[in-house]
Amino acid sequence: MAAVANISAFKSQLQGGARPNQFSVEVSFPPGVTNAWTAVAPLQAAFLVHAASIPASSIQPANAPYRGRDVYLAGERTFAPWTISIYNTESFSLRNAFESWSEMINGNASNQGKTSPSQYQADLAVIQYDRNNLALKSYKFVDAFPLDIGPIEMEFSKNNVIESFQVTFAYQYWVSNTTGSSGLGLGLSTPLGVFQL
Repeated sequence: MAAVANISAFKSQLQGGARPNQFSVEVSFPPGVTNAWTAVAPLQAAFLVHAASIPASSIQPANAPYRGRDVYLAGERTFAPWTISIYNTESFSLRNAFESWSEMINGNASNQGKTSPSQYQADLAVIQYDRNNLALKSYKFVDAFPLDIGPIEMEFSKNNVIESFQVTFAYQYWVSNTTGSSGLGLGLSTPLGVFQL
């Protein structure tokens, strides 16, 4: 049955529309990263992470050639790295915290580091909100660790700009409030019901 093409019908389906600027990121650090910066970094991250993404969901095809054609079957799930963008402060607290985390994994000078995943991995989360701060959707990135701490670009001609840098993480897998228990210990009240995190 064809949809009725009018503005009222469109608005009834859009239901406000999720806004890309209504989100927060939760960052935790592994137990081995203990210094003055990691004490404040999780709280700061909720405010200073100014860009992130809801992760893609990817299943690779498994092809079976048959008489000149490929027959495609469902293959394995893959998880692409996840990147966040962070405002830098004059204290460099978040930058220092992530550099300490990376140094713990592999020392810049020593070329040594932690070998047990439990020592250098931690969980991250991104939460989408509505305009009234009601959580709509959440994703937890399980056993994450930083792959890349991006550069901070400096230039004489950059006026009225706050420095920013990116951190890219690897992780084992993600779960959401609708794909399984994410273990956040929260109950999300959404327009579609209550989901346990």
